[in-house]
Amino acid sequence: MFNKLNEECGVFGVYNNDDHDVAGLSYYALYALQHRGQESCGIAINRDGIIRGHKNLGLVNEVFDQKTLKSLGQGKMAIGHCRYATCGQGMISNAQPLMINHLKGSMAIAHNGNLTNTGELRRELELGGAIFQGTSDTEVIAYILTKQRLSSNSIEEAISKTMNIIKGAYCLLVMSPKKLIAARDPYGIRPLSIGKLGDSYMIASETCALESNGATFVRDVLPGEIVVIDETGLKSITTHVSNKCHLCVFEFVYFARPDSVIEGSCVQTARQRAGTYLALEHPVQADVVIGVPDSGLDAALGFSKQSGIPYGVGLLKNKYVGRTFIQPDQIQREKAVRIKLNPIASALKDKRVVLIDDSIVRGTTSKRIVQLIRDAGAKEVHMRISAPPFKYPCYFGTDVDTQENLIAWHMSIEEIAKEIGVDSLGYLSVQDVKKIATNSACDYCVGCFTGEYPMEVPKGSQKHICEIPLGAEKTAEYEYDMEVEDNEEF
Repeated sequence: MFNKLNEECGVFGVYNNDDHDVAGLSYYALYALQHRGQESCGIAINRDGIIRGHKNLGLVNEVFDQKTLKSLGQGKMAIGHCRYATCGQGMISNAQPLMINHLKGSMAIAHNGNLTNTGELRRELELGGAIFQGTSDTEVIAYILTKQRLSSNSIEEAISKTMNIIKGAYCLLVMSPKKLIAARDPYGIRPLSIGKLGDSYMIASETCALESNGATFVRDVLPGEIVVIDETGLKSITTHVSNKCHLCVFEFVYFARPDSVIEGSCVQTARQRAGTYLALEHPVQADVVIGVPDSGLDAALGFSKQSGIPYGVGLLKNKYVGRTFIQPDQIQREKAVRIKLNPIASALKDKRVVLIDDSIVRGTTSKRIVQLIRDAGAKEVHMRISAPPFKYPCYFGTDVDTQENLIAWHMSIEEIAKEIGVDSLGYLSVQDVKKIATNSACDYCVGCFTGEYPMEVPKGSQKHICEIPLGAEKTAEYEYDMEVEDNEEF
C-alpha cells in the first residue's frame, strides 16, 4: 500500500449525434480524469456496430498517441477508462474497458467502484465453469451481465437484473452495438454526471471531463438510475432509485479535481470550507499557513481566511514527477518525497507554521514532510487535517488500508502528533466534514472514519484480497476487434 490514498477509476462515454471524433473526445476526457487512475487506461470505439478497442498499462499520454487514436477510427459511440488498481496491480488483463463477444452479440464495459460481494459471486461463477483472465470486479460484473442478457429482451433489462445481484459501489458504462448505457449503484457512492455537446451526449465520472471537451453539464445520474442513450435520445429507468445519495465524502476532500462540480457543489469551494471549519475547531497561534500540494492547498486557503494567519507557499511540487516515482521500496519512498516536494526556506525559516493536509494514513509520509519543513528552519509545526482520522477500511473502491496499517487505529491524536513530529495536531470532525459541500443534499458515506457504512459490508477488518494469477501477463499490449452477431438487435 502507498502512503497516500488512491481512488479506483475514472469512466467516460460518448454517444455521437454530430460529427465528433469520439476517440479524441475520449482521450481528452481520460486526460482530465487521470488523477483518478494511473495504472492503466483504454478506449473502446463502436463503429457501425463493430466494437474495437485499445488499452495498456500506463498513463493516458503513454498508452495513446495520434497514430493509435487514428487507428481506432471514427465511431458512433465510445467508452473510456483509467484505472488505479487496489489489487492485482500491473495486470494488463485488469485494464478496461472489457470487450466481450457473447451469444446475442458484443459489448464493452467500464466500471468505477468496488463490489462487496465479489468473492461469493466469483466463487459461484467459477464453480459453474467460468474462467477468469484477471482479478477485477468488472470481470465478475461482465459475466453476470452476459448471463442475464440471455434471458432478457434488451441490454438495459439485463443491467437491471444484474443490479439485483451485485452489491457495493459501482458506476457502470456499457456499450452495446446500438446503445450507450450508464448505471449508478443505489447508494450513489461514486459520482457520475451527464453532459451534452451539441446533440451528442456524454457520461463522465466528473464534470471536468465534460468541460475538457466543451460539453455542458446536464445533471448527475441518480443513485440507482439506469440511463439509456440511443438513436431516439436519452431515457431514464428508475426502478432501482430509492435511496438518498451516500456519496463518498472523500470525493470532496481529496479524490475529485478542484474544478469539478459533484452533486451540485464545487469541489474547490468544499475544500476551502473544510479549512474554515478546521480553523474554528482547532485554532492556533502561528505566522503562516501552508498546504501540502495539491489537495491541501484549498483547505489551507480556507484556514488562512478564517484564522487571519497569512497564507503562504511553503512546499513546491515538482509537476513533472509521475507515477514512476511511486515505488513500493521504503528507500525509494523516502527519495520520492524529496523529489516530489521541496520546501521553500524563505517562507518557513523561523516561522510558526500551520501545515494543512487532507489525510494521514500510515503516518510515514506526513512524518517526512514535517521533517522537510523543520529542516527548512520552521520554529514550530502545527498540522491540521481536513478529514477525520482513518480508523476503518473502505470497501467501496478506495484503498484505505486494513485497520492494522492505519495509524489512527493504534494511536491517539496526541501519540500521532508525537510520532510524526508536530507540535500539535487537529483533525476535522465527522460532524463538520459532512457540511463542507453546501449545495449537495447527500447523506455521505463516512464509514472509513466511523465504521458505520450505508450498506452491509464484509465482516472483520480485512478487505477482500485479490491475488495475481501465476504467469499473468504484465506488459503486453491488448488490442483487438470484435464483430457483432447478426441477432444483436438491442
